[in-house]
Amino acid sequence: MSTAEARIAIVYYSSTGNVHRLAQAFADGAADAGAEVRLRRVDELAPDAAIDSNPDWRAHLDATAHIKPASLDDLLWANGYAFGTPTRYGNVSSQLRQFLDTTGGLWQAGKLANKPATGFTSSHFAHGGQESTLLSLYNTLCHWGAIVLPTGYVDYEVAAAAGGNPYGVSCVEEQADDDDYLKAVLEAARHQGGRLAETATVLSSLTNRPAAA
Repeated sequence: MSTAEARIAIVYYSSTGNVHRLAQAFADGAADAGAEVRLRRVDELAPDAAIDSNPDWRAHLDATAHIKPASLDDLLWANGYAFGTPTRYGNVSSQLRQFLDTTGGLWQAGKLANKPATGFTSSHFAHGGQESTLLSLYNTLCHWGAIVLPTGYVDYEVAAAAGGNPYGVSCVEEQADDDDYLKAVLEAARHQGGRLAETATVLSSLTNRPAAA
């Protein structure tokens, strides 16, 4: 299937790098499927004192400073979305939430509707709120009128190896040092990125179809 018309915006927040790795894998999967991809990070809201208290947090922020910050123009440009966030008490991080809360004008104008969108997340523990975080994110997508694209078990072996979360790709931080586990999670992210690109192409071809005479 050709995905020349897919334009995918991957918008994420990552403090120490786990969500960033997933975002990059999503970007690779979408690009491999032929999509144009914009990888964008949302602005950091935490004060320097908090960031500097965790060397990994500061190191990751500095290492990803070259990645462009997300803007509303990225959402207008794209016809498919992937949003990534660490779990924060079973919910979306304040950094990503703040960006999503700026989309009211686009929502009112119907500019975010009818586009496929999916989510990905990471938590420290296996039961650290991954599913509730994704479901909370999808509340916003439903208000937009976007088409939520969960992972499901479309490729059962890929999903099962990555932990079996049917709502979106997720990573357990305490297992990230396991090479086999990390490889499986990143493969799931690449798979979902490609699937997002393919879905965006199909939906774009339908919405752009000329009206019947």
